[in-house]
Amino acid sequence: MEKVFESENIIYVRPTLDLVPEYLEMVNDIENVARFIGESRELYTEEDEIEYIRNKMDNTSTMYSMLEKGTNEFIGNIEFFNRVFDEAEWGVALTAKMQNKGYGTEALKRSVEYGFNELGLKRIYLIVYVNNPRAKHVYEKCGFKEFKRTDVDIFMEIEKE
Repeated sequence: MEKVFESENIIYVRPTLDLVPEYLEMVNDIENVARFIGESRELYTEEDEIEYIRNKMDNTSTMYSMLEKGTNEFIGNIEFFNRVFDEAEWGVALTAKMQNKGYGTEALKRSVEYGFNELGLKRIYLIVYVNNPRAKHVYEKCGFKEFKRTDVDIFMEIEKE
């Protein structure tokens, strides 16, 4: 797997077909993951996931899979998407097993640094569900500020200093 960057406990690699079983388990975990990363939907099939990952495997994609240092256990994915000039939306998904271990905070801090310093971004924004206060707390702790709110979503951003 091609390492792109790392942080204290995480190696960030390009998406790979080798991780399709882990990706599928994560994105189809309705209770712990899927309900926070998108609208309700049918479960993804292996074919769906293979097609999705194949589209993310080129060098222009800014989706990265996270592996735990030392064990290479799959943690989840981060992605910079909806990139327009020097802005991008940031998203994360962590497997249920790897939640509540500090990986989300570590990934957010390191990927914001990567986005600003390596991708040349000046603004990173994200959307969090109103009913996900734990995630909102992590984003605030990492410097994100709320700039808009609806009944369902909170829009947050951080700008390069």
